[in-house]
Amino acid sequence: MTNLKVLNWKEYELIDSGNKEKIERFGHLTIIRPEPQALWNKRMSAEKWEQLADAKFTRNINTKNNYENEGGWTFYNKKKEWLLPYHYKKLSLIFKLKFTNFGHVGVFPEQAENWNFLYDTITTHKFQNILNLFAYTGGSSLSAISAGASVTHLDSVSTIKEWAVENQNLSHLPNNIRWIVDDVVKFVKKEITRGKKYDGIILDPPAYGRGVNGEKWILEEHLGELLTLCHQLLQKNKNFLLLNTYSVGISSIVGKTLIESIYNPNNVEYGELSIVSRTKQEIPFGTFTRFVTLS
Repeated sequence: MTNLKVLNWKEYELIDSGNKEKIERFGHLTIIRPEPQALWNKRMSAEKWEQLADAKFTRNINTKNNYENEGGWTFYNKKKEWLLPYHYKKLSLIFKLKFTNFGHVGVFPEQAENWNFLYDTITTHKFQNILNLFAYTGGSSLSAISAGASVTHLDSVSTIKEWAVENQNLSHLPNNIRWIVDDVVKFVKKEITRGKKYDGIILDPPAYGRGVNGEKWILEEHLGELLTLCHQLLQKNKNFLLLNTYSVGISSIVGKTLIESIYNPNNVEYGELSIVSRTKQEIPFGTFTRFVTLS
């Protein structure tokens, strides 16, 4: 089991954390957001946080949604949208960031190590046809096409898909992407019926979500089914799979054991995605499980 830490992204920094909050710098803007796992005390003073912050997100605790709570932003800086670059070897991405009602800004920094993995794996082994499920604003899709692959990019929210298209255009990357707005499970079943095969599959499912027509997604209830279906889409002898999870109920060991039971790969890498703050505190942000099969 391995921890993957974001260490070398100069445009992003986790500054401090504690008391169930975190303060982060995305390029030239610094924001404060809730962080349920930051159970320790802040190392910087509350006054210092306030001096640094351009915006703060406060979650609405009265919401009826038990899985992902909406909230609101307090702004100390008038700028509501900005660009954030990411570079690794010959990989060069530009993300458009903006403030959403759920506290997201359009990129999950802990995923940077997975973008590097995708770029290196696809470049080295010449994987061509990639499926990215729950693809969000496209970091993994853009890393894959930068490495020479063609990608089917699927998200159930059309506005998020358009956000990913913006990132592709801003990054000046070829349009080797098939853009799909659909429910993930329904789409995978249709691809199986069509006899489709992929060299690699990326899954980044939320703990809870809704499909295009309101289809309910609950990670603990549907992940096993989805991984079993995806097994039918993977090429047999040369392939890879990358799974990220963000649910407290799904540890990296659960992901590893589940994938081994379905795919029986020769080797599985698994562990936590984490970031160490300027104040030397480490926060786990999710788990990863992945394998590469070459024969």
